[in-house]
Amino acid sequence: MPMTVVTTRDVAPRFRGFLASCMLEIAPGVYTAPRMGKAIRERVWAVLEEWFGIVGGGSIVMTWRDVERAGGQGILTLGIPPKVLHDQEGVLLVRTASPARSDEAVPGSDLIE
Repeated sequence: MPMTVVTTRDVAPRFRGFLASCMLEIAPGVYTAPRMGKAIRERVWAVLEEWFGIVGGGSIVMTWRDVERAGGQGILTLGIPPKVLHDQEGVLLVRTASPARSDEAVPGSDLIE
């Protein structure tokens, strides 16, 4: 089971309380779980998504080891432009969509899953 890390910024107290109930808060807004399995990680993310849809505000990022993804790392985001990891000939790149141009095709987007 891989290490899972969640970071929050400017979120409602309910998010922080929920995350602190199932993960260790190692710094303000930074939560870790060294052995969180996929099913639990998905359930935690489902709760965060549901609450974010209701409460909104701030941002949340979840990351974990995933050998099937670019760079061996999975990333989920709420509240900030989505980030996608891409392995370009051994160089790990982070792609973010421009909020103003999210409806337009992004050059090189055909390279990303």
